[in-house]
Amino acid sequence: MSDTAYRLRRLFNPQSGRCLDIAVDHGFFGQGGFLAGIEDLPAAVTTLVKADPDAIQLTPGQARLLQSQGGRSRPALVMRTDVANVYGSVLPDHMFSAIAPDAVLTAVRLDAACVVVNLLDLPGRPEMREACIRNVMDLRQQCDLYGMPLMVEPLVMKETAAGPYTVNGELELIIPVVRQAVELGADVIKADPTDDPSDYHEVVRTASGIPVLIRGGGRVSDEEIFARTEALLAQGAAGLVYGRNIIQHGNPAGMTRALMAMLHEGAGAQRALEILHAS
Repeated sequence: MSDTAYRLRRLFNPQSGRCLDIAVDHGFFGQGGFLAGIEDLPAAVTTLVKADPDAIQLTPGQARLLQSQGGRSRPALVMRTDVANVYGSVLPDHMFSAIAPDAVLTAVRLDAACVVVNLLDLPGRPEMREACIRNVMDLRQQCDLYGMPLMVEPLVMKETAAGPYTVNGELELIIPVVRQAVELGADVIKADPTDDPSDYHEVVRTASGIPVLIRGGGRVSDEEIFARTEALLAQGAAGLVYGRNIIQHGNPAGMTRALMAMLHEGAGAQRALEILHAS
């Protein structure tokens, strides 16, 4: 067993082999719209800790909000390492993607179970892809030194008529970026849903045995998120990295419990709705 596998055991449920990682790292990207539901981050993290997901995703500056709570059974820390300026409603003239200095050593000091970094594919911006590749290679070297698992987030985007980027769910575009993330040494993949959920097994196959976690994206209805989750899990995904569909919900703890039941107890979309409404 490799050194990284020891920490991954803290991330994935030992019975189901799956993981719910709740992303609350949105403040790192400097966009006011991303702060909905997490304006009071200490309170939001406390609510999530009590709901007991497998992991919570935070930045180096906010990881203390998780790590200062509870004991051995608290959710694992997934630490975001990179910041980019690609999410604004107006696209900037200069784009960047930068990783925190000594990111993996910081993660070790914070007792993280995994670090996460973007692999962005933006139309007409090859320099952003290059910057992300360099970030991944740098982190892979650090992760090997410290025995830290590396989660890579291949994110294919398209420009909307209004200007900002949105997710591109085309299977033919997602697959090569996922494959590149694996080739660069990812231990875990966080990938967007495909436009047709029944295609997602192709993404899982492309990952060559590396676990694939589903990226949640923007806020949708309860019915839609549960139905989508059920369909994608049936295609072989190993878990979820959901943020806004939990933290912007009126009942984040109930959403957490419902999604945990889908992952670890085999609950379907209808049962998840029942758990949510009963919470």
